[in-house]
Amino acid sequence: MGKKRKNNDASESSRSMDGNTVQLEGISTVGNVADNDTNMLVVIPKKKAKIKTKVVEKKVKKLSKKERKRLTDIIQRKENKERRANLLEALSKNQASEEEMKRFTSITEVYTQNYKSDLAVGDTYEMKINSIKRTKRKKKPMKVIEDKEEDPESEDTDQMSTDEEVEAIMEEQASAQTKDDVTVEASSIDSINQPLQVQIEPAKNPDSKPVKNADSKPSVYMHLNRIPEMQAARLKLPILAEEQVVMETINDNPIVIICGETGSGKTTQVPQFLYEAGYAHQSGIICVTEPRRVAAISMSKRVAAEMNLTDREISYQIRFEGNTTPETKIKFVTDGVLLKEAQQDPLLTKYSVIIIDEAHERSVYTDILIGLLSIVLRQRAKRGRPLKLIIMSATLRIEDFTSSVLFRYSKPPPIIKVEARQFPVTVHFNKKTIEDYVSEAYKKVCKIHRTLPEGGILVFVTGQQEVHTLVRKLRKMFPYIPGQANLEPTKKESRRERQRKEKLLQEEKKESLLEDVKKIDLNSFSVLPQDDEVAENDYNIDVNSDEENTELKEEEDEEEDLKAMMKEETPDSSIPLYLLPLYSLLSSDKQAQVFEPAPEGCRMCIIATNVAETSLTIPNIRYVVDTGKTKTKFYDKVTGVSTFRVTWVSQASANQRAGRAGRMGPGHCYRLYSSAVFSDFELFTPPEITRRPVEDLVLQMKSMRIDKVANFPFPTPPANEQIKAAESLLMSLGALHPVGNQSIRFNDLKKVKSPVITDLGMVMATFPVAPRYAKMLMLAKTYKVLPYAVALVAALSVDELFIDSIQPSDAEGDKEKWLSKVAKLSIFRSNLIGNAFLLGDMMVLLKAVGACESEGCAVSFCERLGIRFKAMREIRKLRIQLTNAVNTAFPEEDLVVDPNLPPPNEEQNLALRKIVLGGLADHVARRNPAPPPGADKTECNRLKGSFQCMQLEDLVYIHPESVMFKNKDVEFVVYQSMIETSRLYMRGLCCIEAHWFPELAPSYCVLSKPLEEPPPRYDQKTGKVFCHRSGSFGRCNWEFAPTEMEFPDSVESYRWFAKFLLDGDVFPALARFKSSLLLNASTMVKSWAKLQPKTDTVLKVLISKEAKTRDRLIGIWKTEPLFFQAEYLEWIPESLHGEVITLWPPLVSKS
Repeated sequence: MGKKRKNNDASESSRSMDGNTVQLEGISTVGNVADNDTNMLVVIPKKKAKIKTKVVEKKVKKLSKKERKRLTDIIQRKENKERRANLLEALSKNQASEEEMKRFTSITEVYTQNYKSDLAVGDTYEMKINSIKRTKRKKKPMKVIEDKEEDPESEDTDQMSTDEEVEAIMEEQASAQTKDDVTVEASSIDSINQPLQVQIEPAKNPDSKPVKNADSKPSVYMHLNRIPEMQAARLKLPILAEEQVVMETINDNPIVIICGETGSGKTTQVPQFLYEAGYAHQSGIICVTEPRRVAAISMSKRVAAEMNLTDREISYQIRFEGNTTPETKIKFVTDGVLLKEAQQDPLLTKYSVIIIDEAHERSVYTDILIGLLSIVLRQRAKRGRPLKLIIMSATLRIEDFTSSVLFRYSKPPPIIKVEARQFPVTVHFNKKTIEDYVSEAYKKVCKIHRTLPEGGILVFVTGQQEVHTLVRKLRKMFPYIPGQANLEPTKKESRRERQRKEKLLQEEKKESLLEDVKKIDLNSFSVLPQDDEVAENDYNIDVNSDEENTELKEEEDEEEDLKAMMKEETPDSSIPLYLLPLYSLLSSDKQAQVFEPAPEGCRMCIIATNVAETSLTIPNIRYVVDTGKTKTKFYDKVTGVSTFRVTWVSQASANQRAGRAGRMGPGHCYRLYSSAVFSDFELFTPPEITRRPVEDLVLQMKSMRIDKVANFPFPTPPANEQIKAAESLLMSLGALHPVGNQSIRFNDLKKVKSPVITDLGMVMATFPVAPRYAKMLMLAKTYKVLPYAVALVAALSVDELFIDSIQPSDAEGDKEKWLSKVAKLSIFRSNLIGNAFLLGDMMVLLKAVGACESEGCAVSFCERLGIRFKAMREIRKLRIQLTNAVNTAFPEEDLVVDPNLPPPNEEQNLALRKIVLGGLADHVARRNPAPPPGADKTECNRLKGSFQCMQLEDLVYIHPESVMFKNKDVEFVVYQSMIETSRLYMRGLCCIEAHWFPELAPSYCVLSKPLEEPPPRYDQKTGKVFCHRSGSFGRCNWEFAPTEMEFPDSVESYRWFAKFLLDGDVFPALARFKSSLLLNASTMVKSWAKLQPKTDTVLKVLISKEAKTRDRLIGIWKTEPLFFQAEYLEWIPESLHGEVITLWPPLVSKS
């Protein structure tokens, strides 16, 4: 009981103390007791409380700094989500129903012709719009709550704090949540005129980012004083009806695709729409790219005429010329020119809009521009200077331009389709597909001309030779004699009369024909019919029932077919045919003839290649004869060889050809193949970038610091084999060099770094020619033949300098006279070589350029030499451009274009042959040995005159037009190009020597170690050590004799240089000490040299400074005069040390 009593007393005392205790300044006292009674004082252990608090903090400190920040971020996101949910719930209560939303007027229905004030009459809005830009005065940030759902991921979090302030931030956020709540007062919408009440309050959180109201941009309209006649012509174009849709789409989207057939007016009108909308007012220039120079020039002139402006405002810029001024507002350029500008100005800052025209042609530069601009658009948008991109095409492969690869960071662009001014075209297919399409086209043209109403005929064939062949045959059948009587007024009557006479003639000869048919041996005829008529077997689309009957009538029996065949062989001058050829290499004046009307009484017939598909719009064409063939250049991605082959066109190209008959009125297209064959055509022609080598593109992109070419957003990317082949070629030329170890496992291919551009490659990229020819210019500087190299490279860069040995359709005289003329031209070209026979076709090009320049590039002189004047004019412009580029790269050269350039001498000819090998090292071929005695005749014919090249297994031959065709002595040649006909032929030949391979094409050589015999030597001229090495060249391992070359970089090269240095060969001042050397200098290159400490000392000091040439050693002595002195003194007696120290460094007697 006693223990219990003590405990009770203690608890009572404790309760009484607690009830009367007051805490002051950390000390507790009893209220009714004197201060000096210390027994009643109660002191709270403040330090112990802190210790207890630290124990709690210790548990918190288990979180790292990163985890604390992550926790803060999570808490803030939860709060934002909760706040957003409450806001959305409040807004959903006042959301308008679907019926009410339908009562609103869409802005797309408000036309630009009306005034904004008229549309807003009677409407009162409490929410004001920033319609007038005010001065940028500092105001409190305003937060606007809009009736719009926000993306949860778009919320920006506040800046994170440090660990010590985590708890404080959480408290501040909790308190700020109530302050940031915004009340939305909006009553239900009773009518459409009742405005939405939105309360706007200043944001009280200073850390939050203010939301800025987007200032509205005033509309700009640039007025143009057009000529009434031009305005009337513009109004007839289909795209004028879509102006509002086009401009609204362009204003709202950075990229727009406009798809419209030829004739819709998109090329001429869209730049005018943009100009009138103010896109060229202050923000920049409107740029329009064209794939061809002629189109750029003609379109600039046409747009300037329609806008009634001068060429100072509407200008053009092509490769060799231009008329741009500081006042230029609309600029037409070729796609290659714009790509060159992008190298200097990657963001293209001076342009506000870029229009890519004729994108369906898918030229290489167009594809690269589209991929490059997709990147530039994002960069310009970040900098506040947005760029508009408009892609225009006739038949566009939409999938390539809306792919996720091209627009991976933005939504796919909108597509505007514009109807073209196209009349209906009836398409006729042959029942069967005839292999001899040229003869079939000839028969079809004859039948059209004899039986169908007036209207021009357009025939599509594959090449220049077929054009002239068909023109010649048709001129012979329907000769046109200038000045003959006009047959046009009685055209219908004469045609009916001819048909009546033909029926009478048929009845008169019917019996005789039947008798002849009985005597005909059918085995002597082809199983294919001579002509497949199309009336019953064709797929026809009726154009107009009231139109004149334009279908070709089918003969009802074989007798009429045979009669028609016999009749077609008889010339008929009563119905003349005005025939014109059309192909790309034709002179400009002859190409312009197709736009002129035919003479009276004649029907126009144009025989053309695919240049007439989209490049030119020929008037008055009603009938199109489509062979379905085209000549395409194919590129072997593995071997790198390009060949031309005749192939079927694509369905898009066939439709383009058919559309040519419906430009001026209803027309007909006769396809010389069946519908089954047409269904097997490719939908679109493969882009050019997949059919050609891409080394020039890779070099340009590398120079623009685009190292990973495979990752570039091409609309249609080239194959990986193409890129690898291009990089391999550029590395062999020295323009690129590999990074790291390139021989790795297949699984690690993605980790391989792409080769990087070298300083040599950067200079090569500035020359507007292929990398092979740029390397030739770089070598020409070394060999001091730059004037000749510039002329030669300009000639090599232009195709078809000489007129082909194809008899033109308008050639005077018969075939014998033409062959005689060709023989004379061949002899003349052979005489151009003179004594420089080994330079081959390269010398012919060089002499032709020099001869034409000396004569002022006269047309008559070019015709006399068989040179195309158009090509020579192109060479002259390119020569000027290359001269300027060389002077920019090498100002010390001061190169000029000399019209009277003398022929190269013998030494210069040798240098030119070397630089040709340096640029075309992978185009080397070696003559095959003669067949062994007793070989098969077929094998002898196959091996006769054949060569083996590096890239192909097949045998190749010298082209008959080459001046080296009859030469049988040369062993190694280098060729410019290769074509495939019945055989593989090399063109543009030049003789080379095998011992040049290690010097000019080391990447293709496999070399042996330095030979002991003959021993290495020191060259006084270069100051380097040379040795002899043997080896093989190329894939075929062609062995070449031991060749002297610079000693390879190895330890042995330092040993041999030290040997010549100690002997006094490098510096003659040391030659007098040669006899006094303590060891023979040849000890340096002995196998037991390591046994002598002196040799090891010399070797280490030379390797430490990479001193293995005379120039390198002299450069070291300029900064370290005592270098190599101590090591040399070890090799001579002490009595001579004073002399050595006196003359060191030994440069006094340097030779």
